[in-house]
Amino acid sequence: MVKKKTVVIAAVVAGIVIVAGVIIHRNTAQTTDKTEVTVGSIGSDAQIWEYIAKLPETKKENITIKVKNFTDGVSLNTATAQGKVDVNAFQSYAYFVAYNKSNSSNKLSVLGTTYLEPMGIYSEKYDSIDDIPDGSTIAIANNAANTARGLKLLAKAGLITLKDNFNSLSGVNDIKSNPHNFKFKEIDDTTGPRVIKDNSIAAALIGNTIALEGKLNVLKDSLYYEKINQSTKDNINILATAEKNKNNAKFKKLVKLYHSKAAQKYINKKFDGTKIEVQKSVSYLAD
Repeated sequence: MVKKKTVVIAAVVAGIVIVAGVIIHRNTAQTTDKTEVTVGSIGSDAQIWEYIAKLPETKKENITIKVKNFTDGVSLNTATAQGKVDVNAFQSYAYFVAYNKSNSSNKLSVLGTTYLEPMGIYSEKYDSIDDIPDGSTIAIANNAANTARGLKLLAKAGLITLKDNFNSLSGVNDIKSNPHNFKFKEIDDTTGPRVIKDNSIAAALIGNTIALEGKLNVLKDSLYYEKINQSTKDNINILATAEKNKNNAKFKKLVKLYHSKAAQKYINKKFDGTKIEVQKSVSYLAD
């Protein structure tokens, strides 16, 4: 009888140990499964990721998002390629392509699409593009992707025409005709909102992220802005990471978090509809 009791007690104790072991294992797995992801961003995009970092959806995915602010795209892409930043959120697909062509040994990869926000033509001196005098100076970005994007917008507005072989990395040398004899001044595109206050500048091409920092709304304050169609596909913004991390499952979850209902509700309200959601496959961009 004593032996039977001893066997039963031993079995119960063993069962408790096993259950406790399972609980400890589960708790350890949950702890180690939690991942901190550093997201590098610029301006208003950083605000978005600071908001997403606090969402219950993010906690549910066992992800801790740490947002790191940058002031320029080149240093942010470099930091991402070097692994100092896990994922970045600031650039258009065209900007990404231009970076990779110039940095073949430190390439980035696309994780997913986020939004398209129109680039606009802004002026503090004129109320219409038709009012801009011949011979005026127009400020355009000094990086290849945004230079080409700005020139395409000027062409869409009917101010210039472009050569047939014009592409996402073309510049002012690929202008076919300039009937108004405009002069073009290349600027750091983050300075756009300040540049339009310069008396020597008639108008400036400004991306919406930078425009928002300068309290400008592209839908209300620009003279002319990009329309959403196939021709602006290269201007869709993306999440990017170092090429070696392109299949990282945790990083890919950031795309899902960006497109969550809670995040989109915040973005639409915060940015007055200027960041238009685009949820497309990566292959859509390359087609």
